[in-house]
Amino acid sequence: MIPLILGISFISFAVLQLAPGDFTTAMQQDPTVSKAVIAQIRHEYGLDKPWPEQYLLWLRNATHLNFGYSFAYKTQVSQLIWNRMGNTLILAVCALLISWGLAIPLGVYIAVHKNTTADLLVSLASFAGISTPGFFLALIVLLFAEKTGWFPVGGMRSPDAYFFTSWHRFTDLCYHLVLPAVVLGVGSCAGVLRQMRGSLLDTLGDNCVMAARARGLSERKVIWKHAFRNAANPMITLFGLSLAGLLSGSALVESVMAWPGLGKLILDAVLAKDLYLVMGSFVMGAFMLLMGNLAADVLLMIADPRIRME
Repeated sequence: MIPLILGISFISFAVLQLAPGDFTTAMQQDPTVSKAVIAQIRHEYGLDKPWPEQYLLWLRNATHLNFGYSFAYKTQVSQLIWNRMGNTLILAVCALLISWGLAIPLGVYIAVHKNTTADLLVSLASFAGISTPGFFLALIVLLFAEKTGWFPVGGMRSPDAYFFTSWHRFTDLCYHLVLPAVVLGVGSCAGVLRQMRGSLLDTLGDNCVMAARARGLSERKVIWKHAFRNAANPMITLFGLSLAGLLSGSALVESVMAWPGLGKLILDAVLAKDLYLVMGSFVMGAFMLLMGNLAADVLLMIADPRIRME
């Protein structure tokens, strides 16, 4: 994991240097800011040094969990990331529960009832879900919320939420969470559903499943106790990737639906050319991706005795 983090951080820093200018470029258009002040700011934050030297300076500070200073927000990057990451995790976990809660039973059902009308309809809906961009679905959902008034149009809390009781604040958060979680969850559900169907169809032809049926076990036990357990390994691997994918893929949905998460923070930082905030966000996103992969490996070891033996 450590070499991967280093490689990701180096490539990200190098790619960011391809964009012309930096945070002080916009300040140069302001006649009230003198060139001396701009030069002082560039020297103070190391922006006047070659980019490899800037990277090494940033890396040295990052090893002490100091990701630098945000020019746009006038605060420490680590504090910003910590505040926004919790919001993104709330959204990602809820979307994960929605997507997997729908995809697993539906995938098992259409695999068992292959080539039926239900299979064709669910497959058609899943292909439509895979083909629909998340931001477009978010716009449709926002239009629905605006027309009906059933849900808030964007945001994470009501403007006067700080005056609510603890329970009222929690329900207000859940109320604002419904639409973003549904958009992310439904968008990722289609791929998981197709994977579950294909994995189970491959397993239903195994010798162990035929042997279980020959022993006279009920079809329910054959499906859930034997076929599903053997089909679970690729799904566990996909679970770790899905969590990381939701965290990284929520940026556009967060921006469209005004959810104050890490993805929206990254987009705003890129537009503002806030170098250290972008780097801190990229590294944290990469770390969460690697932790998702690690969690999938651990779950595979727990679920499959053959992996423990290896």
